[in-house]
Amino acid sequence: MPSPRRTARQSDLLQRLVALLTAEGFAGLTLDDLAERLHCSKTTLYQLARSKQGLVVEAVKHYFRGATEAVEKRVAATSDPAERVRSYLTAVAEQLRPLSRRFLDDVALFPPAREVYEANTRMAAERVRQLIAEGVSGGVFREVHAAFVGEVAAATMRQIQQGELGARTGLSDAEAYEQLASLIVHAVAT
Repeated sequence: MPSPRRTARQSDLLQRLVALLTAEGFAGLTLDDLAERLHCSKTTLYQLARSKQGLVVEAVKHYFRGATEAVEKRVAATSDPAERVRSYLTAVAEQLRPLSRRFLDDVALFPPAREVYEANTRMAAERVRQLIAEGVSGGVFREVHAAFVGEVAAATMRQIQQGELGARTGLSDAEAYEQLASLIVHAVAT
């Protein structure tokens, strides 16, 4: 659905921009390259953002907004606390799977885009903490310090996001999130 501040054409262009950047990265692309690849003028791109850097940030934000909606939809489909945690982290993994390594590396090296990813990582860690707290208060999980589990998840998520964990383990970001889901669910099980 188009954003209230964007036309349908602009929303379509933003979707195509997201698809291009997440598949190929952005560091090596110029604004001219983007216009050519997206079959539009630079003026049209400037309607989305005032610069290439602004376009990248807008695309990263757009991607993570959609990913967050998809993840929360998955969580809402189940009421079992353990399955909610597993669904949440598995859905995060699924949302990260299509992101190319080049894109993730470019995000890590571009501070404004990295901040968007880091903010989403912080929100995800807080969401894990909430899901753990719900399971503990419902008596489904053993008594654990939900904030501590959330911080452990956050630390792991930061290592995933920064590429550190993948470099040391050989896991993709998506695979690492799947492993994190398994670890947390088994750690808090009664």
